This record gives sequence, structure tokens and C-alpha cells, in this order.
Amino acid sequence: MTVLGRLRHGLTAALFLVLALGTAAPKAAEPPVLVFAAASLRNALDDAVAAFRAQAGDAVAVSYAASSALARQIDNGAPADLFISADLDWMDYAQQHKLIRPATRKDLLGNRLVLVAPADSAVTVEIGPGFPLAALLQGGRLSLAGDAVPAGKYAKAALEKLGVWSSVADHLARAADVRGALFFVSRREVPLGIVYATDAAADRGVKVVGVFPADSHPPIIYPIALTAGSANPAALRLLRFLESPAASPFFEKQGFTVLP
Repeated sequence: MTVLGRLRHGLTAALFLVLALGTAAPKAAEPPVLVFAAASLRNALDDAVAAFRAQAGDAVAVSYAASSALARQIDNGAPADLFISADLDWMDYAQQHKLIRPATRKDLLGNRLVLVAPADSAVTVEIGPGFPLAALLQGGRLSLAGDAVPAGKYAKAALEKLGVWSSVADHLARAADVRGALFFVSRREVPLGIVYATDAAADRGVKVVGVFPADSHPPIIYPIALTAGSANPAALRLLRFLESPAASPFFEKQGFTVLP
């Protein structure tokens, strides 16, 4: 090869390198997709997000907390791209405050409400109208998520419907979110707590001692939507993945019901 030929070959290779780098740069420059998700989703969503990262190559960061806290943070300007609530009310709040894109909203998952005790507890109970919840506490407290938190609202609704709320209302240990309520029981700080079935399955320190009838509280539904302020194109890709059959096994493994 002549000197001129070698020079042309070098310039061509350099040009291809510049073009390749230029093509890859926008992908690398995209910020992570920021997901605000209900605390009860942690295990399942962590697994689903890991699969999405491996498949799409997009960076994702997830912030877990009570749905009420997350909705208020978005309302105060938090730069979330995707919101997954543990109930319809807080997604309704986000929609009414124009914090989400309504066209992307979908009911994603379902769950169940259970009564849990420390793993070595001897307690068993058939949950129904008038069941002896106060007596089962034996002077201890009942762990619940806070009043504004979906799990706390579902629990109160169930106890009121079953006619036992007044017997335990003065004997509660309130937590910031459902994982906090689970933690109180797992650490044996309280004898009983009310959490989602999926949370109970994620902690070997507790066991389910009773399941609340489905008609004792509003349906437990997890809606998902893109936020109105999201400008990250990868957020829509993640949304479509989480709605797809490819993500279903990660949720079902943790005990969620994947809604059609």
C-alpha cells in the first residue's frame, strides 16, 4: 500500500470511529429513568428492572416509599419519570394535579391483605366478622402502615368492615409504609401486623396467620403511568416492558396478580 493509500485508510478508520462514538454518545448521555414506586414493590420491581437493563441497556433508578409520599414529592417537583402507586386514590391525585400522562395510565397489579405474626408465633385465626383481634394481641400492639398510606387505608377499611376496628384503634404501632409495618413484626417489636401478602412472602421473619376476605376492603390495585414532566425516551420503553408478558413472572413470583 502506498503512503497515500495508508493515509486514506487511516482517515477512513478515524472517520468510522468518530461516527461510532457520535452514534453511541446520546445513549450514554441519557440520564437514568427515575421510577417512584410503592414500597411493597421492592423485590419484584428490582428483579424486573434488572431484566430490563440487561435487555435494553438503559439505566434505571428506583425510589421506594409510601405512595402518598411519592405522589406529594412529584407534586413538589421531584423529577420522576414513572410512578407506580399501591392504590388508585394516589394515582387519581396525581392525575387530578396533572402530574401524569393519563393516556399512559394502566392498572398493572393486584395484591391481598394478610395478618402476620413473628415466624415462631403459635397464633392462628380465621378472619371474619367480629374475630378476636384484640385478644390475640395479648396486650401488645398491632402494626399498620400510616393513615394516608394505601396499606394502612386498606387495613383500616377491612377492620371497620369486620367490626373490630374500635377494639384495636388505641393499640396501634404506625409505620411510614408497609415495609415498616412488616419490620415491626419481623423484629418482634409487636405480636401482629397487617401487610400485603407479597410483603409477608419476602420476609422469613414473619408468617401469615390469616387472610382478609377480598370483600372486606377495596380491591388492591397498583396503577402505573408516565409522569407529565418526563422527557426521558427510555421511560416509555421501561413502561412498555413492565406492562409486557416478559415482566409478568417477576411480579407473579412475589405473589402479585398481573392484571389483564
